[in-house]
Amino acid sequence: MLRHFTTVLGALCFIGTSAAAETQVERGGYLVNAVMACDSCHSPRDPAAAVIPGGPTVERRFSGGLEVWETPAYKVRGSNITTDRNTGIGSWSKNDIERLLTQGVRPDSTHVAPQMPYGFYRLLTPGDLDAVVTYLKTIEPVNNQVPPPVYKTAFNAVSLPGTDNSRGFYLASLAYCMACHSRRPDGVLDFQKSWGKGGFDMKGPWGSVIVPNISSHPVKGVGAWTDVQLKRALTEGTGRDGRTFRLPMARQAFFSKLTQQDLDAIIAWIRTIPPIQ
Repeated sequence: MLRHFTTVLGALCFIGTSAAAETQVERGGYLVNAVMACDSCHSPRDPAAAVIPGGPTVERRFSGGLEVWETPAYKVRGSNITTDRNTGIGSWSKNDIERLLTQGVRPDSTHVAPQMPYGFYRLLTPGDLDAVVTYLKTIEPVNNQVPPPVYKTAFNAVSLPGTDNSRGFYLASLAYCMACHSRRPDGVLDFQKSWGKGGFDMKGPWGSVIVPNISSHPVKGVGAWTDVQLKRALTEGTGRDGRTFRLPMARQAFFSKLTQQDLDAIIAWIRTIPPIQ
């Protein structure tokens, strides 16, 4: 059976060494803006903006998302993560931000909803975690009060499977790929029987989108796709059939910034997802 994700943390420490020539701010910026795609939730979307489709106005990036996620357990929006001291995280300490990212706990000890993928961010190596926090501390303050979350029932944190210590698994986890692609049709995450299967109907400002199967199944999944086609899907937002992806998968503005090494690693990891239909 799959082991808990903490079994791979030590094995992943080598990943941070590839960024040795970067400053902490540069590494953190790469992770936030290319891999983790934090804009997706934490920036207001403007249909006329050019950053991402329906994306954020540059001047108000990270000041809080307009999209609402409502489930039987909670109703939340992406919070303001700028350095504004009143409405953002400007008064938070380094430890406060690290705790939120990896444990989902605010400075006041309240928990955030798992819409914030802290279960995936627990895999951040110490160096990468420090880099992300360092970068977040450089974001210009934007005063914008986001409506507080509403918690209706208790919810459980995500625990990732941990049998994979590859670079691709690490990067795909930070990109929280399986937060969408391993949901059952009822929306419940299932890393045992739905790993990469897709099938969940995601609804939002983009309309209704059925999450596709990204397993290596040659018919139901992407097993028959070439590396070029997979890379085009990530970096250009187009499918094998030429169709243009809609949000939330339209992340080409982020994934197009991936280094070739990291892009190759993610593709190699996708190839290892067992076929499922």
